[in-house]
Amino acid sequence: MNITATFEKLKTMKLSGFENAYRTIYESGTNPSFTNDELIGHLIDAEYDDRYNKKLARLLKNAGFRQQVTFNQIDFTAKRTLDKNLMLRLQTCDWIKKSQDILITGPTGVGKSFISCALGFQVCLAEGKVLYTSAGKLLEKLLFAKADGTYLHELEKIARMDLLILEDFGLKPFEAKTRTILFDIVDDRNSKKSTIITSQLPVKYWYECFGYPTLADYPNFYIMRS
Repeated sequence: MNITATFEKLKTMKLSGFENAYRTIYESGTNPSFTNDELIGHLIDAEYDDRYNKKLARLLKNAGFRQQVTFNQIDFTAKRTLDKNLMLRLQTCDWIKKSQDILITGPTGVGKSFISCALGFQVCLAEGKVLYTSAGKLLEKLLFAKADGTYLHELEKIARMDLLILEDFGLKPFEAKTRTILFDIVDDRNSKKSTIITSQLPVKYWYECFGYPTLADYPNFYIMRS
């Protein structure tokens, strides 16, 4: 057997995990005492892990998180009204499968972004597509998209995200144009995909912020106050 040719074939087929694991065993000159079935399983596991890790890295990069934090880094001892039992349920990402939404409210500095990023990271671990952005930046981007004719294309990209995280929601009242854009985003995602919204603005003031009563209703939200 021409082992060099075998490695080249694996590289050509883009089986880098398989190739690296096989190369390690071959070049170490040791016998790990695998049976034939165990060796095949080991090589397949190596390829699977390699593909998963590359996909995860791609998902995290595309998400654009403000900070990359894991769920285990959430501090439940801090003095804030954070329901640990609820958070542990959210860790399973079952709410993503049900297309449910999360609203996180509280003043500056209590960790709203930290929690949203940790939940988003968890969704990436489950191989879900996430987009993290501030509400202001997203609405501004879509205003420009309306002007250059790419609006529907941009909406479709957002609609394909398993999770959309909108930070700093409601910092200023919505104008008619941005209110319409927000309605389009919500309408595309309602009962189909999940959204996390973080806001300093208490929910009771949302009606004033929108200037349009029905848009401030939130029947599908888990509400968390940090």
